[in-house]
Parts: sequence; structure tokens; C-alpha cells
Amino acid sequence: MSVNISAKEVNELRQKTGSGMMDCKKALVEAGGDFDNAIDILRKKGQKVSAARSNRETSEGVVIYKLTPNKDKASILSFTCETDFVAKNNDFQELASNILDIAFENNLSNVEEILSSSLGSSTVEQEIVNLVGKIGEKIEIREYQTLEGEKIVPYIHAGNKLGVLVSLVNTTSVDYVAAGKDIAMQIAAMNPIALNKDGVDQSIIEKEIEIGKEQALKEGKPENIVEKIAQGKLQKFFKDNTLLSQTFVKDNSMTIESYLGTFSSDLSVEKFLRVSIG
Repeated sequence: MSVNISAKEVNELRQKTGSGMMDCKKALVEAGGDFDNAIDILRKKGQKVSAARSNRETSEGVVIYKLTPNKDKASILSFTCETDFVAKNNDFQELASNILDIAFENNLSNVEEILSSSLGSSTVEQEIVNLVGKIGEKIEIREYQTLEGEKIVPYIHAGNKLGVLVSLVNTTSVDYVAAGKDIAMQIAAMNPIALNKDGVDQSIIEKEIEIGKEQALKEGKPENIVEKIAQGKLQKFFKDNTLLSQTFVKDNSMTIESYLGTFSSDLSVEKFLRVSIG
């Protein structure tokens, strides 16, 4: 027996779920007019689409942050999708913002905790599935990290696909925001692997030494000086890839460490986070 579904009922379901008009009408017809059953049908559709697209690449999306009023703590979230079109979608961006609010306000520490958290009458994970069903693309929380310190300066690069948090110390009576923004832009552009050479993982150091030795031998250098050459290449690697030793992109006459010194002899970067999509 056919069921008459009114435009009002379709609109109510659309308002409740955010799904398209035709999807809502089909769900109501399949559910025999039962509103709650129609919601379940739409959710199952989202789960089906989500499963079907689980292996797709999510190389688009947004990187956003949230900062405490006194600027001593910030969190950064990357929320990803398949296309730039969806990344600009209002529903996608609103869900990203709501997820970040929940994570930040509840002091959550990882993606698993976020997914299981409540969002409205559902969970974050279910709301993502619902949006997948509505939009038809794979959507996921790629990364979530928090940084705490004396003062945190955030930066989102143009396009909203790359973000940086910088923690600065000894910021009293210093324009740390200006310094922090320049440092954050440096991190965005040059992607340092550590603050200084002491922060570089030992496995990376060993790999660079090995590469240096192999290059020296291929160039025909005597074996008795290969180690010395490799150590020299390692120092160059530290200079290029650790933040404080890097050449400042806005003024190549100084390093980042010396740039900080133009503000104060005590101002320093304690730590940083860099999050990107793609």
C-alpha cells in the first residue's frame, strides 16, 4: 500500500537530519511514514556510503584551532574530505567547528576520545557518518593536538589546509605576538623537524650519517675522512631542518634564534606543532 508523504513531513525530516529532500522523501516512503524509522534509514545510508568510501583519499579539508583567552593553551584540528568543494561546504565547516569545541572544552587528548563523545543527541562519530551519507564523500578527523605553554601564538596559512601553534617563553614586556606569527610562518614554510639538534630523533641522525658516508664514498673520498665528511653534512642537515638554526625566510642575514634576539635576549620558542592536509 502506497503511503502519502507530505512536503511538510519531508521538510521536518530534512531539518532534523540535514539530508537532501529526495533522500528524506525516499526514507519516509520506505519507512511507511514512520519518522524515527526514516531517521534510522538515513543513518544506515550514511554508514553504507562511509563503508563504501573507506579506502578513498581525503586530501582536502580544513585546519582550525581554538585558543584560551589568556593564550596559554591551544588545540588544533584537521578535518578532512575528498574534494575542495566539500571543504567549503557550510555543514562540513560547522561540524568541524563543533567537534573542535567539544574536544577543547572537555580536554580530550586524541581522535578516539573525540569520536566517542556526545554531540547533540548522538555522538561525534555518528554525526560524521550522517554527514557522509548526506554529502557522499569520505570525511574524517585526521589529527587533533594540544599545546600548552606560557603564551601560544596560532597561525593558519591561506587556504586553511595548514596550521601552526608556537609556544613562547619569557614573553613579558615583549611583542611576542609579532614574533610568534613570524616564527609560525617560518614553520609553515620550512617545516622544521625539531626545535634544535637535541630534539632530532637518534634514528634520523644515524640515517643522515649513513647517507653522508655513502655519498662521500661514491664521490671517491678517502675512507679515513669519510666519517668527518658525514659529520659535516650532519651539521648542515641540523642547520636546514631545526627551527632555531634555520635561516629566517624574511631576512636571510639571520637565523631564527638571532631573530628572536631582536625582541629580547630571553624570548625563546619552547615547542611548536605543525598540522597540514595533503
